[in-house]
Amino acid sequence: MGDISPERKSGCGLMTTVFGRHRQRSKNASSTGSTPIPRRGASKEVVYDPPSHNVSNTSTTGSVSNSSYLSNNNNNNNNNNNTQRRNSNETAMPRGTSKNSNSSTTQGYVNQGRRVPKEVVGISGELDTMINDHQKSNSKGSTFVRASSGNVMLYGNLGNLRQGAKDNSYSNAMDTYNQYFENANTNSNVGGNTKNVSSINKETKSSTKLKEGKSGGGSLCRTISTRMDPEQLKIMGNEDYKNGQFAEALSLYDAAIAIDPKKAAYRSNRSAALTALGRLLEAVFECREAIQIDPHYQRAHHRLGSLHFRLGETDKALYHYKQAGPEADPDEVAKVKILQAHLNKCTEAQRVGDWNTLIVETSNTISSGADSAPQIFALQAEALLKLRRHQDADNVMSKCPNFNVDDCTKFFGPICNANLLVTRAQVDLAAGRFDDALEAAHKATRLDTNNKLANKVLGKARAVTGARCRGNELFKASKFSEACTVYGEGLQYDPYNSVLLCNRAACRSKLGQLEKAVEDCTAALNLRPSYTKARLRRADCNAKLERWEASIGDYEILLKETPEDEEVIQALSEARVQLKKQRGG
Repeated sequence: MGDISPERKSGCGLMTTVFGRHRQRSKNASSTGSTPIPRRGASKEVVYDPPSHNVSNTSTTGSVSNSSYLSNNNNNNNNNNNTQRRNSNETAMPRGTSKNSNSSTTQGYVNQGRRVPKEVVGISGELDTMINDHQKSNSKGSTFVRASSGNVMLYGNLGNLRQGAKDNSYSNAMDTYNQYFENANTNSNVGGNTKNVSSINKETKSSTKLKEGKSGGGSLCRTISTRMDPEQLKIMGNEDYKNGQFAEALSLYDAAIAIDPKKAAYRSNRSAALTALGRLLEAVFECREAIQIDPHYQRAHHRLGSLHFRLGETDKALYHYKQAGPEADPDEVAKVKILQAHLNKCTEAQRVGDWNTLIVETSNTISSGADSAPQIFALQAEALLKLRRHQDADNVMSKCPNFNVDDCTKFFGPICNANLLVTRAQVDLAAGRFDDALEAAHKATRLDTNNKLANKVLGKARAVTGARCRGNELFKASKFSEACTVYGEGLQYDPYNSVLLCNRAACRSKLGQLEKAVEDCTAALNLRPSYTKARLRRADCNAKLERWEASIGDYEILLKETPEDEEVIQALSEARVQLKKQRGG
């Protein structure tokens, strides 16, 4: 059954009136809803593919090479047992494990020239083969540890699993288990430790901190320990989620989805973990997958409504709250309507150019619940730029959610995301981050080639960046007059660029044009009051002009910002002495 939610119809919702509507173009380019969402874990069941690289065999007790680990022990006494174990224990591995149709399902694995029959391709079969090989070799000092009700592991040989690992999280997880087994053998020299794997998990979690990657890969060993039961994985994930271990919970939900990708609850839980990790757009896509699987799954609708509310998508939030039925609280619906009213005021204020009202209404919108809506932050930054409050605009954009560009494009559409990038480029340029401004402007023009503002900002960024680079080279060569001219050329493209103003002030100071240098510094500080270099330069110029009070004022501000700066302390002390002399004291 297809998804009938509004996501399939539009990409930007109410915000299209703020950041531009989607132009008529192909479905694949202009609408996120028309783009099929790739399904996670939709591949067929797969089995563990052992490491293919060579590992040298050593004489250390409890350590064997990969060829021993997957040796061909296909004798008649064990064949039937292995076949039974395969039927009951063979499991799907988490996402990232590939299926080898040529060897794993029909011919068995081949490792270092030795063929392992298909009867032992399951995890239990591999471990049994390892144990049988070790028993034949009669190694001394080795210890067997029971890891679950159906599997027996040889202490020390889990290290071989690490050697084929593709990421650090898998290795760290296995290190955790080896550490546990080491402690178990130290405390009791008994070969039959029967601790259940769930208790192992609890002890290892309290004694060893698993390193978590983007998806918390440290739970891979726990995935193996549960014999890949997706419901058990979900329960374990829920426990981690309640304990605030969101990355680890996410990895467990990932494993459950890899086994059963058609279970809406796993997708919905994964969305909750992503939300807790601040990955809201990914959480939206996962909720959509859950609803695609089960269009009447009310909890997923409720979760999706809450996400759209935080992202400023009020129409979609109301739709999904309605579909959520009893899951939706009437107060939540009321909050969405309040947010919608603030958004309408934002749209009107931008239309008429009332920048002060726009600043107020965007603040109200964010405080009303749209705390993760990048367009709202961009609107506020745009208004602050118009009022030449560059530092405030930079502060606002620093709080803006920094979502992946591709995810933003998929969710909001290329037109809206291009406008968002244009605002970011303008803020970066005003703050002196020229390379970042160029990159953002380039991305904007690629997303929307017909965006006139994006092309204009890109041209300005190139001109200002070029002027700054040439001027800096001339200044280093002590060609202060030429450098001053080049900085001035850059200011023709961006008259309120604080960096170019401050650099030109440095040239004018070298040329003895102290009054003009002070003017440039003052202009830069009006744009960015915390611009330390401009304030220090103005204080120095005022000192040279014997304007001690003005100089002392700037030095005192600098001293508050950098109380341990010896140069500022010394300059301030000297300025105070000179002021005292000037007053005849």
